[in-house]
This record gives sequence, structure tokens and C-alpha cells, in this order.
Amino acid sequence: MQENAWKKKVDLNKIHEHLGKEVIIAGWLYNKRSSGKIKFLLVRDGFEIIQCVVVKNEASEEALKVVEELNQEASLMVSGIVNEDKRSPLGYEILVKDIKIVGQSVDYPISPKEHGIDFLMEKRHLWFRSKKQNAIIKIRHEIVKAIRDFFNENDFTLFDPPIFTPAACEGTSTLFETDYFGDKVYLTQSGQLYAEAGAMAFGKVYTFGPTFRAEKSKTRRHLTEFWMIEPEMAWADLDDDMDLAEQFISFIVKRVLENRRPELKILERDISILEKVVPPFPRISYTEGIEILKEAGKDFKWGNDFGVEDETIISNKFDRPVMVHRYPSAIKAFYMKRDPEDDKLALAVDVLAPEGYGEIIGGSQREDDYDVMVERIKKHDLPLEAFDWYLDLRKYGSVPHAGFGLGLERTVAWITGTKHVRETIPFPRTIYRVHP
Repeated sequence: MQENAWKKKVDLNKIHEHLGKEVIIAGWLYNKRSSGKIKFLLVRDGFEIIQCVVVKNEASEEALKVVEELNQEASLMVSGIVNEDKRSPLGYEILVKDIKIVGQSVDYPISPKEHGIDFLMEKRHLWFRSKKQNAIIKIRHEIVKAIRDFFNENDFTLFDPPIFTPAACEGTSTLFETDYFGDKVYLTQSGQLYAEAGAMAFGKVYTFGPTFRAEKSKTRRHLTEFWMIEPEMAWADLDDDMDLAEQFISFIVKRVLENRRPELKILERDISILEKVVPPFPRISYTEGIEILKEAGKDFKWGNDFGVEDETIISNKFDRPVMVHRYPSAIKAFYMKRDPEDDKLALAVDVLAPEGYGEIIGGSQREDDYDVMVERIKKHDLPLEAFDWYLDLRKYGSVPHAGFGLGLERTVAWITGTKHVRETIPFPRTIYRVHP
């Protein structure tokens, strides 16, 4: 086989186009086994895994020799004839003619045996070569594509906020502080405030990027660095916000069911649960949520925020995401508008995913009155000068507006059925880990 034969390679997701033909594939050895004089190589190329069959009378002498030398995750090129094989998950196999080792692999650390999570996270750069981790990241990719398609199809403009910000958005206790040429700035907690400026210019915008929270949380739902999608709409109220969230989540789940069934099967995901994620979603008030908790035997005081266990109890009452709205204003952010019928309530909504995955969306109608916003900023002991530009949005043509933020990793965890969000991003950052 020529040195640069890989330039003519066929990607395994297109292998069906070459039935009965001789092809060259390039990839890595996922596994190998023997049955008598026949050798079976499982080769992955990042798209799919295919079985390559090495038979003595069909393969070259060099290929027969190379098979014995191949170790797990060695890179290789294989030439052979594409045959149909209905027993194979891919539906095809390759009858090998020749093999060339490109890069040998010695003592690959992630063997087929069981490994502890700390070991696997330390080898994260290798771990997502495995089937399940690979499937999770592919579904993440599908979700990201669906997100962009949804907003494009609904006339939203992508609006990129800065990563360095001069002030807090979600509370000063979870800020990552850094020096910016002598000035104190922070890694962004949210793109929302900037998205509000975008909505006043473009009508409907969305931000999509990394956000940072210095939360010392040890739950399976938390990362210190995660990706957030935040649409913002001018001329919108809380009901419009909930309508959009419902359409958005349904769109994403439908797209994954359409395009990623093989990956969901690898993950052994119960897709019957996902198939129920269609509008309308149940909508309950915070107060109604407390009634559910009391029915379940929980002694819950009005005015407290829902914890992980509380959210799980509430969401378990429903077969699809549930929207909980009108929270106590005292436990919500300064920018959320109060309910005109009860000032103790904020026009806020959280969307809780089924199966105990918790909040995947948090949103609200925004306060649009200048004087009220000034008082709120002061009450929360935030620096007024850092929000001068934000207050301008209330001075020059203020309108009702609303938006929300969806956490990508929690959404991926829920859709894939993954227990911990650390497996839903290529290189997770937690309070315990910044390596690799």
C-alpha cells in the first residue's frame, strides 16, 4: 500500500456507496478477535466502526503478519472489498486484502476492563474514543446544530457577548475575578444583559457561548465552565417566554430522535420518554409546586428556593418537562420584573427536565422601568456605574421584553440519559478538576 494511500480513503459513514468495490479505509483498531484461522478487526474512523475480516487465502502475507502486531488504538490503513453483512450494526464488513500500520499503540491505558471515574477523567483525552463517550459528544453536536437551526428558522440574530465583564449578572458570590490591564473584571456568568441590548436593536437575538460560575457545588448537575444559549425578545412577556421555551426544547428533542437513534441505542436510552416531549408542557406556579412537595410529605416553607430533591419530586409528577413560574421575587435576580398582581412574585420561569435532571432553563420577563431598575441595583449592592449602559436600555425606548438561558450540558445529560454532566462536554471543569 502506498505511503499516502490515506488520501484516497473512504469514510465509513459513506461505506454503503461502495458495496462490492475495493476501498481503502483509515482509522484506529478498536478491538480484535480470532475464530479459528479467521481474524476479525474492529476499526473505527471517528464516523463509524466496521468489522474487517482477515482470511488467509484473501489477505496478503504482509497483512497476516501485521494483524498479529496490532494493538488497541493503533492507527492503520486497510484495503479490501466491501460486503454486505446484515448481522453487523453498520450493515457492512470489509474482506481484507492489505493492512498497513501507521502508528503503533503500546499499553493503551483504557482497556476493556472496568476503570474508576477518577482514572477515566484523568485520561479524558483518550476516554471519548470509547463508544458511549463518543455517542454523547455526537449527540451534543446534533443538539448544537438543532439549536442554531431553531433560531435561524425563527428569525433570531446571533449576538455574541463578551467573556470579560465589569459586573455580576447572577450574583457576586459566584464570580471568577481576573486582572484586566490593572482593572478588576470577571469571567461572564451570562450573556443576558448584553442580549437585552441586542434585542432592542434587532428585535430577537440569541447568544451562545461559554459561561463561568465559581460555585462550590459537588452535585452531578454542576460545572464551573459550561455553555449557555440565551434568547432575548423585545415586545415579549412571560407567556411568550414560556411558549418559546416549549417550542425550543421540543424541536431539539425531535431532531435528536430523527438523526441520532444509533447513538441513543449505544447509550441504552429509553427513547419512549423522549418521544413524550411534545407541546403542551405542563405549567404550574411556584405555590402549586409547594403543594406537590407537601403531598409527597415534604415540609417546605414558602419563600425558599427549590433544591435538587424538591425539583426531582415535582418533575416526577409529569411525563415531560414542567414549567414552574412566578417564584418569590426575594430569591430571584434583580432584573426580573415583578408580577403586577403581587409584588412578592417575580415573572420568572424554570423548566425542569424529567427523571431528576433538574432545571435546564431559567428565564423571566425583564424589568423595563428605569427608576425601578435603579432601585434594584442599589438594593443588591451592585455598582451603579457598571450598569450605566444597561440602564440606557430603559431610558431610550424601553419595551416589555423577555428571555431565558438553557444550559447545554444539563440538556445533553437529560437527552442522553447520562448521570453526570462531566461526561457531556469534551473537557469538563469542576471544583476538583482543571486537567487535562
